Amino acid sequence: MRVSGRNARFQQWEALLRNRAKRQRRGEFLVQGVRPIAMAVEHDWEVRELLYDAEAQMSGWARKVLDTVRAETFAVSRELMHELGGKADTVPELLAVVASRADDLSRIPAGPTMNVVVFDRPTSPGNIGTLVRSADALGASGVIVTGHAADVYDPKAVRASTGSLFALPVVRVPAYQAVLSWVADVRAAGVGIGVVGTDEHGALDVAEYDFTRPTLTLIGNETTGLSVGWRAACDQLVRIPMSGAASSLNAAAAGTVVLYESARQRRAAPVAPRQR
Repeated sequence: MRVSGRNARFQQWEALLRNRAKRQRRGEFLVQGVRPIAMAVEHDWEVRELLYDAEAQMSGWARKVLDTVRAETFAVSRELMHELGGKADTVPELLAVVASRADDLSRIPAGPTMNVVVFDRPTSPGNIGTLVRSADALGASGVIVTGHAADVYDPKAVRASTGSLFALPVVRVPAYQAVLSWVADVRAAGVGIGVVGTDEHGALDVAEYDFTRPTLTLIGNETTGLSVGWRAACDQLVRIPMSGAASSLNAAAAGTVVLYESARQRRAAPVAPRQR
């Protein structure tokens, strides 16, 4: 099907870019960029529609995606692809409409090596995407976004994750109580998961906390930090030592520091001997 004007179909795609309510109602979102689209395909997300530049000579990668992915395809005019592409200076050769996944905490694997990050009420979709990317790179088991927060499927979040959104379970939960109920179930199953929050006034430096145990790490809102409910749920609050003039780090940057410390400790931990 060819789309060369701002018809109803184009308006649906445009709404996926700009309207969170419509993304949620339709259960899908628009994916921009070679790596995010490739990661969505690689990790078996449901690709519902593929849009390609009707006036461009397609690359081998784009042709392969169009030939192998079972999805409805649309030849879209260059002008409209530019509007949907999200960049002022380039026209994407391919865009994808992808189905979102269920916000179910069971998607996050529970066990003795689990290392889960909670982002409490983030306001910036870019920060969500950056933290998801760091969590993926540094071996986390999943990311949970709680409370009234930016949308994990916002185009800025998807782009900032550089495709890691498709490789790592990312779950939205309206209130912290549901996460604590899940933590209680994990503990009841025999996994001694600790809940550690980040705070500039934490009692321990981050390197003093034992991240080799199963851990739920909490990162607070960019402005107000952790909510009262999450603070009360913490087994421990940790701080990142600061030596310069800055009093704090960006939330996603702070989360990355903590994730790196967790990965460092886990790499350095002695391997348990095999039972004979």
